[in-house]
Amino acid sequence: MRKPRDFDAELKSLEHKARDLRSRKVQQLGELVISTGADALSADELAGALIVLAETKDAGKREAWAKRGAAYFQGRSRQTASAPGRDTGGDPAQPRGAQPASDGTGAA
Repeated sequence: MRKPRDFDAELKSLEHKARDLRSRKVQQLGELVISTGADALSADELAGALIVLAETKDAGKREAWAKRGAAYFQGRSRQTASAPGRDTGGDPAQPRGAQPASDGTGAA
């Protein structure tokens, strides 16, 4: 005869794992904001840039942003010591650059 499953214990375990994943996601997003230098932006500026990114449907723009993000992470993994200094200089332009890039691409 099979042992009965303890659904309550399994559910509690899954809820705990989900809570841990949400917590880790929030922590990683905060670390990303800091490592890119975007923490120098005001909350309004950062929220506005993220809204523009989220609302963008143009696959070309999204692909360009993805390539830029991949290059950022590849550069960080190769040169962890010099990457933050280099990225801090270019990062404030990144969120703001996303908006003009959409204007420039739309005009072309």
